[in-house]
Amino acid sequence: MTLGLDTAVGDGAESLPRKLPVGWTMATLGELCEPVRKVVPHELGRPTFVYVDIGSIDSIKHIVSSPAEIAVGKAPSRARQLLQEGDTVFSTVRPYLRKIAYVSEELDGEVASTGFCVLRPGKALHPRYLFWIATSGRFVAEVTGKQRGASYPAVRNQDIFEMEIAVPPLAEQRRIAAAVDQNAAHIEAGERAVAAAIERAVDLASSIADSSIARLSDAPTVKLGEMLCEPLRNGVSAKPAIDGKGVRTLTLTAVTRNNFSDEFTKITSADPNKVKNLWLEDQDIFVQRSNSADLVGTSAIYRGVSGWAIYPDLLIRVRVRRDQSLPEYVALVLRTSRVLRYFRQNARGLSGSMPKIDQATIENVEFPLPSLRRQMETVEWAVQQEAALEPILTSINEARTGSAKLRAALLYAASTGALVPQNPADEPASILLDRIRAEQGAKAPRKRAARKPRSVPLGQEELPS
Repeated sequence: MTLGLDTAVGDGAESLPRKLPVGWTMATLGELCEPVRKVVPHELGRPTFVYVDIGSIDSIKHIVSSPAEIAVGKAPSRARQLLQEGDTVFSTVRPYLRKIAYVSEELDGEVASTGFCVLRPGKALHPRYLFWIATSGRFVAEVTGKQRGASYPAVRNQDIFEMEIAVPPLAEQRRIAAAVDQNAAHIEAGERAVAAAIERAVDLASSIADSSIARLSDAPTVKLGEMLCEPLRNGVSAKPAIDGKGVRTLTLTAVTRNNFSDEFTKITSADPNKVKNLWLEDQDIFVQRSNSADLVGTSAIYRGVSGWAIYPDLLIRVRVRRDQSLPEYVALVLRTSRVLRYFRQNARGLSGSMPKIDQATIENVEFPLPSLRRQMETVEWAVQQEAALEPILTSINEARTGSAKLRAALLYAASTGALVPQNPADEPASILLDRIRAEQGAKAPRKRAARKPRSVPLGQEELPS
């Protein structure tokens, strides 16, 4: 069964025209953005403030969805960046999670975590144009390629400010931003309908699992930890391989969508000698130990050849004793609403991080354990019920994929000068940038990042296939 909400969707991989439209230029974000004031919350002169941390960002809608109001005396040590309407906040921790948001008027003068790179557009950038570029798949992918560390992968602010983007004339940026906002609103309306359909399908699937296990109330109860043939094991996270050569590694989306295919893997630079015990085997079960609040604890069973891929640090592998428990049966148990609710109630996380469950939480899952024959009958009954859902789920996934392609095509058109008419009377971006530099007068010029040869300028989205 393929269901669940994706946490990230790619933007395609088609080649792009190398020539910039007339009046456009290339510049680094370091040249285009203004510095952000650092602040200690008690300097605000008020008893409380609104704190924007990484956990408050909706990575699908790219909005600040749940900021916390905090007393100045209890301010976290990372609450140091004074926000301004029109800023874009970009999480430097695990950038592939796309914790990016536009700062609205309501958050002007509030405080953000130092876990963000705050992009404040200067005179040559329209705020909404900057926001759309920062959320684009190509931009996120290139930033992710710069991350360091395995257990806590992150990038530096400098890495982001060294990024080069395509800059249209300012007047054209305004037209592009307005057009993207308008079209994106229509796409988002469709995405809301798809999300509602997914939620109903997930509830129905959970009800099938619930009904299956409820039929076994007379069976003895065991804990999952008693059924393991080996200890639970976390995976390993590694940087993406730059040359495309390395170790195939699952993404979280493979488990979210219960789809173990090449599409939901990436090639990483993991050391083969250090991951030799992490290769997938047929009927391995994987549980997401960390994700958004609605996805933490999601699980799936792998059916396929051994040694095809390894799995990342945010997944926990479950291998059970097959002489007493069928892996398919245990996987069914883990999909029940009772177990999912248990996982989410026991998830823990520091401010600004995703909720997490530990291995002990998984080991303490209790469930009825009938004979192997009854386990098989239970699984077969559930499979028959779930088969009726497949056509519905296929349609939902097709709609979701179509929405992602529409969004990518929209950004492709916007970033290649094809979305709105160009006006020869618009002042070229290079002239505006030169004038801004001249106006800075005695100010020391910012050090321009060395340009690297680039086949496709950043800021130009790729048209999906």
